[in-house]
Amino acid sequence: MRRYMKLLIIIAALSIALVGCSPASNSDLEAQLKEKDDRIAELEAELEALREEKDEVGSDNLLATTVDVLELLKEKDMEGLSNYVHPDKGLRFSPYGYIDVENHLVFSAEEVAGLADDDSGYTWGAYDGSGEPIELTFDEYYDQFIFDEDFTNPQLIGNNVRVGQGNTVNNIGEVYPEARFIELHFQEIDPKYEGMDWRSLRLVFEELDGQWYLVAIIHDQWTI
Repeated sequence: MRRYMKLLIIIAALSIALVGCSPASNSDLEAQLKEKDDRIAELEAELEALREEKDEVGSDNLLATTVDVLELLKEKDMEGLSNYVHPDKGLRFSPYGYIDVENHLVFSAEEVAGLADDDSGYTWGAYDGSGEPIELTFDEYYDQFIFDEDFTNPQLIGNNVRVGQGNTVNNIGEVYPEARFIELHFQEIDPKYEGMDWRSLRLVFEELDGQWYLVAIIHDQWTI
């Protein structure tokens, strides 16, 4: 997704690459121009392929929103992220694939903006297997259940389709019937675990007045 945006910038840069260059012979200049034109043609072909992928993911707006949200999450810029939080439904954090509407916490946009500086302890749900409460500060929760991997560079991306297949029920459609979700997925982290250490981050969006808003961040992984 970021590759798509970067290609636009590279093509624009190549288009003016010869401006300000030192004088060259006609033959050298023609060779440079041909090399530049060939490179632009290659990049434009790649850009067209990415446009087709982009159309499969959804609207331009949703793609741009997903990229922005991922970058903000990577930087733990919760104030910036709050601008993408649904103004009515807030933002729910689910530590596992199944959304527990009774116990998984929901924060308003205003509350999300202050999470990075909030050292309060919260109960985010229950740990898989033991059933013990997940009692963590936001920073601790972030490290374990949001960005435990660099989801800006996933191995696979799912468009409204569950990629990580565990034994927990995916109930996004029941809780958010009008939503779309993008899944960022790692099939494995360490080969010695043979895929049992897979990770997913699902970003769930709903559209309001022509804009996509984040309603849930769902972390998923292998569970017992």
